[in-house]
Amino acid sequence: MIEIERDGAVQRIRMNRPDKKNALTGEMYSALAEALEQRDADIRAHLLCGVPGSFTAGNDIADFLAMAGTVGIQDAPVVRFLRALATCEIPIVAAVNGLAIGVGTTMLFHCDMVFASERALFRTPFLDLGLVPEAGASLLAPRVMGHARAFELLCLGEPFDAARALSAGFINHVVAEEEVEARALAAARAIAAKPAEAMRLSRALLWGERADLRARMEEEIRLFAERLASKEARAAFTAFMDRSRGSD
Repeated sequence: MIEIERDGAVQRIRMNRPDKKNALTGEMYSALAEALEQRDADIRAHLLCGVPGSFTAGNDIADFLAMAGTVGIQDAPVVRFLRALATCEIPIVAAVNGLAIGVGTTMLFHCDMVFASERALFRTPFLDLGLVPEAGASLLAPRVMGHARAFELLCLGEPFDAARALSAGFINHVVAEEEVEARALAAARAIAAKPAEAMRLSRALLWGERADLRARMEEEIRLFAERLASKEARAAFTAFMDRSRGSD
């Protein structure tokens, strides 16, 4: 589930479903989106975190497929969350301690600072499921990492450990497991302590015009929806669910 708490001007947003490795349900996506959509002037930084061993394992596949079959992907809570990420005007810091799979990795490209423990593992198995990348990652990852490494991460689905993620430039610091959340919180507090309007303007300058990002995200959403209905994706999801049932 999603737990929200305040630490002064920092809003800490914790994914806390350890029995499922923080796999995200529609209800959890809605709570995440609501937290990022807040227009509270007293919130000057967000801190995204998980639990020891899991930032998030990505979508809860069973929940995701059930939702996609009823409301459609364009109106799904996950899409609301992705749009909230792309339009959030408040700095976002992440603390990653363990698995960051699928959206667990792609959401980090929207963060301003990312701290990871040595046990962090980043992977985006979209193509293995017959899908395409999401969260604007097809635009942001090549900008940050270069095409070659972005292709490895997003198309080949190669796992990146913390050291390689640091070298690729999509995390800021690798720290000891017992320190990762404290270090991320300290950074969020430092951000929150800066002059608020100067921070907002400076961050906007660094991000630049986001119309291209929003357009790319909408294109990804359209293609994702098409791929979900494809024979290739249906076969991949069936195989995944069969493997999951076999491991229970």
